[in-house]
Amino acid sequence: MSLTLFLPLFLILILIGMPVFFAMLAAPGSMLMLLDMERDIPLLFRNIYNGIDSFPLMAIPFFMLAGELMNRGGITLSLVHFSQSLLGHIRGGLAHVNIFSSMLFAGLSGSAVADTSALGSMLIPAMEKNGYKRKFAAAITAASSVIGPIIPPSGIMIIYAYTMEVSVAALFAAGLVPGILVGLALMAITSVMARKYDFPVASKKATWRERGEAARGAFLPLLTPVIILGGILGGIFTPTEASAIAVAYALILSLFITRTLKARELPEIFNKAAISSAVVLLLVGAAIAFKTVVSLSHIAEDLAQYVLSLSDSVYMLLFMINLLLFVVGMFLDAGPAIIILGPILGPVFISMGVDPIHFAIIMSVNLTVGLATPPMGLVLFVASSVSGEKVETISRAILPFLAVEVLVIFLITYIPAISMTIPRLLGLAN
Repeated sequence: MSLTLFLPLFLILILIGMPVFFAMLAAPGSMLMLLDMERDIPLLFRNIYNGIDSFPLMAIPFFMLAGELMNRGGITLSLVHFSQSLLGHIRGGLAHVNIFSSMLFAGLSGSAVADTSALGSMLIPAMEKNGYKRKFAAAITAASSVIGPIIPPSGIMIIYAYTMEVSVAALFAAGLVPGILVGLALMAITSVMARKYDFPVASKKATWRERGEAARGAFLPLLTPVIILGGILGGIFTPTEASAIAVAYALILSLFITRTLKARELPEIFNKAAISSAVVLLLVGAAIAFKTVVSLSHIAEDLAQYVLSLSDSVYMLLFMINLLLFVVGMFLDAGPAIIILGPILGPVFISMGVDPIHFAIIMSVNLTVGLATPPMGLVLFVASSVSGEKVETISRAILPFLAVEVLVIFLITYIPAISMTIPRLLGLAN
């Protein structure tokens, strides 16, 4: 019996419905016991704490709290109003507003779940009232929400940087253009569907004065990503310090400037952010422990040899790995998938000449799209909860949007300049 059997056991536990956190510990722990390797079990569980006890990972709860403060402070509404002033007059206007709002919101929260919940609760009822089918409104909300973890700040990229020891600043810089490209691709397919199905026009064309007023309302919230990225890329503060500054800025903005948030609401906001952060960090800790057994089993070395034996072409191998990641994303959340597969796949492609930052973006974008992929995509369940539509119904309606997102993944894969130009210009990559 081989220790590598913990991987199929892990997949079986996931498929029968065991929570990912427990499956990550039960599968390797069971195999260690069966192989009389009990001495390694304390190492497995000790690494849960060691995996969480990290200064860079403190950025995750702070960014989650900043996003929650922005959402509860009504700042999301100003972004939607600004988007509608620019795009509401074109055919399919509210669908375009949904996508563009996701692009703007991505720079505040970096979370697909927060995007789906915040924008979906406003835009899905508005789109249905405007004449869209509810399943379409839910599908486009879920599809556009994956932009959240691609455009910085991004919790997923922080996890990847921590796991693979690459620069967070470089990953943030590399994610900007791919995130915008995903948004533009979704708007392109929406334009085609709007003409084909005669989608409604949301509102009359706003005057430049009305657009100016909407822009003023959105100006201060939109400074958040400028402050975060400017500070990180300028070397003024670390990503972790930037996340704390984002929280301070969100508090000042919501409590004292816009006055859309009351002090009595803060305990509930802190509690919600703490629970969401705890879920992510527990998964990170479990995944680090899982990675320990990956190392003990030497499965990374074996897989590297197997992958290299399949083809001499790095382009063909990248194609196959993208297919693998897409399938993995159907069943496993992006964070745990990155921590499990990053140390296995990353060294293989880096040894073949693929830039570490480029591969990080390929993997991060692919697994992020998996958040909206049936059957287990997390944002599908959030969209279902917000809209009241069944997950199966949303899954069918989202297929055209997933198709263009997959196309963007392959563009990012085979045209490195899409993700690498900005990091190179900033001196963050070779």
